[in-house]
This record gives sequence, structure tokens and C-alpha cells, in this order.
Amino acid sequence: MLKYINMKENIHPKYFKTTATCACGATYEIGSTKQNIHVDICSGCHPLFTGKQKLLDTEGRVQKFKKKYAGVTPKAKKPAKKKKPAAAKKTTGKK
Repeated sequence: MLKYINMKENIHPKYFKTTATCACGATYEIGSTKQNIHVDICSGCHPLFTGKQKLLDTEGRVQKFKKKYAGVTPKAKKPAKKKKPAAAKKTTGKK
């Protein structure tokens, strides 16, 4: 004979039908435990789904780096020290 165990009541969070709003202006009706969700990026504006890439900064990273370190000269490297070979252990003929 099977015995059924009742699930605990009042332990799960409330589930709402709410809207998720993206920074691009798109809104989606979803189900969530939170109300009125705001996201930075969605499938409507993500480069993976749209095939378009948005460049956020006008000056590239390489140009910023070169501009920042234009007058800096690198330090001279010190010559590497050579390691001495480890002394071989003497072995005797006894086992």
C-alpha cells in the first residue's frame, strides 16, 4: 500500500505575472517572484541575437592604452641567474 506525504504549505515565495523592461525600451510579460523587473540587455538588443554590434566607447581600448602610456619607458630587465646543477648523491653497492 502506497503512503502519500503531503508537501509543506506556505514555504514557497509568491509568484507574480509581471513585466520585464529592458534599457532599449522593450517590455516582456513574464512570471517571476519579483515584480517590475528592469534589465540592461534583452534578446531584442543583444548582439548575439541581432547580429549587430554596438560600440559603447568612441575611442578604442588600444588607443586609450597608447595615449595613457605614451611617455613611459619600460624598465631594463635584469639578466636571469643560472641555477647550479644539483649535486649527485653517492650510492653504495649495498642494498
